[in-house]
Parts: sequence; C-alpha cells; structure tokens
Amino acid sequence: QVQLVESGGGLVQPGGSLRLSCAAAGSIFSIYYMGWYRQAPGKQRELVAAITSGDNTNYADSVKGRFTISRDNAKNTMYLQMNSLKPEDTAVYYCNFRALFNNEYWGQGTQVTVSS
Repeated sequence: QVQLVESGGGLVQPGGSLRLSCAAAGSIFSIYYMGWYRQAPGKQRELVAAITSGDNTNYADSVKGRFTISRDNAKNTMYLQMNSLKPEDTAVYYCNFRALFNNEYWGQGTQVTVSS
C-alpha cells in the first residue's frame, strides 16, 4: 500500500517562507502528474500548483510569482517552496500523485498557518 507522506507545514508570519515536501512511501509506477491542493475552512479544495512528467507547471493565479513547485523523480518526491506568504494562504495542504492505470494517491494533509 503506497502512502504519500507530507512534511514542512507550520506557523509562519506574513511575508515568511515555508517548504512543503511530499514523498511516496512505496513504489509507484509511471507517475505522470504531481499536484499540491489546499483547503481552507469553509471552502472547497483548490489546486495550488501542479507539475507533469514533461515538467510543465501550472499555478493558481493567487500564488503565481510566490510559490514554486518542483520534483525529484529519483526519490518520487515533490516540493512546494512558498515565499511571501499571506494570511489567505492559510489552509491544509494536500499532495496528489497520479500514475498509469488510473492510480491516484493523496497525502494526509499538512497545516499551513500564516499569522502574526
């Protein structure tokens, strides 16, 4: 049973930075999509950033220029560097991997709180 293990969340002041990591515990064959999503209280889960096997990236307008998604294929690990954090970035962040044969995996979520 493959699990995605997230780390790096926490409490940070506005303007600060955090780096989230998501690692696959177990072997996943042919990952073609990795994404970060977030869900704030009372809101729907939304896409933050995604990266494909061809290194194409996609960002939500609200995080463009502040967040950077990257991956290490050899380690089946994905990262999200978050800079210039704002209170509205406060949410639970989830990672998502998609692989061949309709295999999809979600992390357990990590809390990011931006507050002074």
